[in-house]
Amino acid sequence: MEQPLSPVRLVPVKNWCQPYGIRADVLRLDELHPQVSGNKWFKLAPWLERSRDKGCKGLITFGGPWSNHLLATAEACRLSGMKSIGVIRGERPAQPSVLLQDVEQRGMELHFLERGHYRAGRLPAELQQLSDEGSFLVVPEGGYGSEGCTGAARITQMFDQNNYTHILAAVGTGTTLAGLAASALPGQKCIGISVLKNNHGLEAAVGNLLPPDAQDRFRILHDYHEGGYARHSAAQIQFMNDWYARTGVPSDFVYTGKLFFAAQRLVESGYFANGSRLLLVHSGGLQGNRSLPAGTLMF
Repeated sequence: MEQPLSPVRLVPVKNWCQPYGIRADVLRLDELHPQVSGNKWFKLAPWLERSRDKGCKGLITFGGPWSNHLLATAEACRLSGMKSIGVIRGERPAQPSVLLQDVEQRGMELHFLERGHYRAGRLPAELQQLSDEGSFLVVPEGGYGSEGCTGAARITQMFDQNNYTHILAAVGTGTTLAGLAASALPGQKCIGISVLKNNHGLEAAVGNLLPPDAQDRFRILHDYHEGGYARHSAAQIQFMNDWYARTGVPSDFVYTGKLFFAAQRLVESGYFANGSRLLLVHSGGLQGNRSLPAGTLMF
């Protein structure tokens, strides 16, 4: 990419876990890049490499009207001199979201797809032709696939793995969790906090990306979704504001707000043994807070 990636910080968050004999740090991947933030660059880089190797003009990918993945793809392609096409879930709105305006400004061509066809993964005929002829590479939602997993595995190069007993991350498609598990140390546990309600297919989605010897390195917890994908509770919003006041670490209501909220409750409930050392992966996505009413969050 033309714009250099920023250094990644580890931020200790001591004040809420020390009384329980636990240490925790936040891996601030959200500071990596303004648009291709968090885990997105890691997941996209192998897809971009494959696209260049195949001689493609660019990427076709999928997302909703506030998708972090769409924004990251649009910007990564622009900086890499490639084209991008976004397939958007649902009908074209009368007033596009700020996110959709952002991706169009970054050169992404948008195609809106009826929700049933979107769930079935059906590309519009003209886009299917671009894929079939090899001029564009199709990237699944969230960068899911062996490429995304390989890229996400590189996240562990950003910190000393020996310092942590557990690595925690929010889970959407499961790609990031799979990458973390693939590169986890023996005995190190990767815990995913599902942000979707009753999405018990996640275990299989993650497992399908892992070799047999890594299948026992991860666990997904399903009770911390706060109502489901892109939903939130009043308690979560209060927590996010309190967390920021205590730690200085901002979070988004779709992913990391649920991760940090879950981590606090797990610590308080005794889920982690005394002496555990936790790494909380900040996967970015702060732009999604723009869909909340002004004043909801203090940051």
